Amino acid sequence: MTGAITSEALVARRVRPDVHTMHAYAVQDPQGMVKLDAMENPYRLSAELQAALGARLGEVALNRYPGARVQDLRQALAQYAQMPAGYDIILGNGSDELISLLALACAVGTDPATGKRPVVLAPVPGFVMYAVSAQLQGLDFAGVPLTADFALDVPAMLAAIADTQPAIVYLAYPNNPTANLWSEADMAQVVAAAALTGSLVVLDEAYQPFSSRSYLDTIRAQPQAHTHVLLMRTLSKFGLAGVRLGYLMGPHALVAELDKVRPPYNISVLNCECALFALEHADAFAAQAQAICDQRSRLLQALRQLPGLTVWDSDANMVLVRVAAPDGGDSAQAVFDYLCARGVLVKNVSKMHTRLANCLRLTVGTADENTLLLAALEASL
Repeated sequence: MTGAITSEALVARRVRPDVHTMHAYAVQDPQGMVKLDAMENPYRLSAELQAALGARLGEVALNRYPGARVQDLRQALAQYAQMPAGYDIILGNGSDELISLLALACAVGTDPATGKRPVVLAPVPGFVMYAVSAQLQGLDFAGVPLTADFALDVPAMLAAIADTQPAIVYLAYPNNPTANLWSEADMAQVVAAAALTGSLVVLDEAYQPFSSRSYLDTIRAQPQAHTHVLLMRTLSKFGLAGVRLGYLMGPHALVAELDKVRPPYNISVLNCECALFALEHADAFAAQAQAICDQRSRLLQALRQLPGLTVWDSDANMVLVRVAAPDGGDSAQAVFDYLCARGVLVKNVSKMHTRLANCLRLTVGTADENTLLLAALEASL
């Protein structure tokens, strides 16, 4: 056959222009490094639990599509999270899939009266997938900058909600990459404003295992004020980042609509069985979370003793720091490069948003990993 179209010409003809100009999600190469860049739980299962899990997974019927065990997992997660009455739960292949499903369900197209597309709104800097999923599903994204100390800018949030009438408002609690919890009073104002515009509010509690508060307590106390609110969590920070399992809870009527766009069999039998096993051994994972919180306290105290660093409080398993740049240079990149040369991998977030200028995000690791991080940081400064 002659005259076949080239792959480059096929891309130009068939791939969406906005997709062509995007960048794929970048994952840093951690080979040979102390990996402190992705907010993972650094602890593995004990040898005894590894053996028990391996034997259990060996009995899974890999030749069958996922079945009743997925329903068992939904019930187990609902019980574990103490899901409110009248709520339902949906599972996703990580929170990322749930975020995509939300955008897909709300992508109603351009309003013929105004010529505008639906809007996804979130404070920025925040989790990048809120904006990415909006773009891929044909929604617009509106980012509302946080204050200089990473608090919610309530007047700006309220004005943006009134102006854009968003389909979805995301509030990460704690936020990534800033690791902080926002004021409960500020949250209440934003949630109430979204109700007036008929907007969904999605509370993203990915880092709940390390947080001092959960908004679920507020929802339980005031159910009538939160009929438009969904709450999303993940088992990635619980200790199962490799399993890829997120879950979302909300009023039954809302979850039922979202479930219509969920791919069939989106949770594999192996993922499902791993998650059930983990919930049956929740005490072991709770002990790991407590060890991480203890190490976080140690890390915060030590970081605040180092010269040239601004360190923010954290309710997650990460710490945000700003490296002083007296000469106006790219001090975060210089420190990042130095740490890499010493075998320590962190995340340089300084280019994500202007509010994050010269900032690095440090995952809380084991005691030994944090010792190596602190030594490398001290040497670099």
